[in-house]
Amino acid sequence: MRDLSEIVKAYDIRGVVGDELDADVVRDVGGAFARFVGGPAVVVGHDMRDSSPWLVEAFTEGVVAQGVDVVHLGLASTDMLYFASGSLALPGAMFTASHNPARYNGIKLCRAGASPVGQDSGLSEIKELVAHGVPEFLGERGSVRQRDMLTEYAAFLRDLVDLSGSRPLTVVVDAGNGMAGHTVPEVFSGVPVEVVPLYFELDGSFPNHEANPLDPANLVDLQAKVREVGADAGVAFDGDADRCFVVDADGEPVSPSAITALVAVRELAKEPGATVIHNLITSKAVPEIVAERGGKPVRTRVGHSFIKQTMASTGAIFGGEHSAHYYFREFWRADSGMLAALHVLAALGGQQEPLARLMTPYTRYASSGEVNSTVDDPAGRMKAVREFFADRSGARVDDLDGLTVELADGAWFNLRPSNTEPLLRLNVEAGDAAAVDALRDEVLGVVRS
Repeated sequence: MRDLSEIVKAYDIRGVVGDELDADVVRDVGGAFARFVGGPAVVVGHDMRDSSPWLVEAFTEGVVAQGVDVVHLGLASTDMLYFASGSLALPGAMFTASHNPARYNGIKLCRAGASPVGQDSGLSEIKELVAHGVPEFLGERGSVRQRDMLTEYAAFLRDLVDLSGSRPLTVVVDAGNGMAGHTVPEVFSGVPVEVVPLYFELDGSFPNHEANPLDPANLVDLQAKVREVGADAGVAFDGDADRCFVVDADGEPVSPSAITALVAVRELAKEPGATVIHNLITSKAVPEIVAERGGKPVRTRVGHSFIKQTMASTGAIFGGEHSAHYYFREFWRADSGMLAALHVLAALGGQQEPLARLMTPYTRYASSGEVNSTVDDPAGRMKAVREFFADRSGARVDDLDGLTVELADGAWFNLRPSNTEPLLRLNVEAGDAAAVDALRDEVLGVVRS
């Protein structure tokens, strides 16, 4: 029986190409996915990694061998694949390892309408089918056809966020040699935004920096370029362009929680009283602002499958995560960094203040960002932290996702185990930076003892 435990993650399939992920495995994944969704066709896109085309070829062989057709998008961002899945009402497969280094690749799967396929929504079944052997299909093979949907995708996004009335803006975009270099020129065609491109050349070896804007080291070039050209803002995308990070005219990063609050306010203006989803490590400013604007904030666990499921059950108009994933009901509840970026630029261009001042009302607290600790016994360290804070006066504890402790002064932290590594992930928020540092150090003193 084939062991896939190393490559089947919580939300996707991902591994080192040629070692953990090869043509045989991917062919069987294609066959298993075809049987899981049942046809009539699967839409497939891929990023710019050198391994992506031949992995797509293997996956396609597995799908058509089960009598299911394949629609090839070719080069695509992940949210473009979601657009295709939603607009064509077909299940989809996106070949990408997102922000991981060049030696990795992977597959993000979805049902028709961009509905997620994760461990609890089909991925475990696909894993078992591959592990035990995909049955041979004796009927007619499926067909393969090509369809370029970049223009349709770009037009759809521009219809959702109208920039036609914006004042002229200059924006530096760091594509990180990833898929934003393919999609940004088309999306921003005809809008009053001058794009200053940075690393738009598609190159899966990532010669300039990792395509992971969550790491501050990967924002340095963007920040410098924004200041050099006097841009109104800067936007950085990860490798598959489903996440965006924003910096202001001074090159200072804008918190993804503040972006969540800004977009939530814009969406609530279209549908007063609507529900907005936020995960439990976003700033508490997000639910405060949503409630103040008449919306209904709903808190969820971290992870796109939980966000999307909760959006579906509540009818939420929008959802945001502090990791810079932004989800839109009008985009089939899928995440789109590009759509979030358009919202930010529309808000900026619709008034005269600089971005830093525009974002001030949405930035109420100081935060630590995510602090990772490698530990031998995550469960034991979590228990030790719980016991350490158990007798703290006024402390409130919940277990929605890991351990969240809110203190009497309003400061709080969340400590979660990684899904894939022996790590504990800590996020802290408090009224000011000194209070954040003090609480962070207190928790880490227990975690790392």
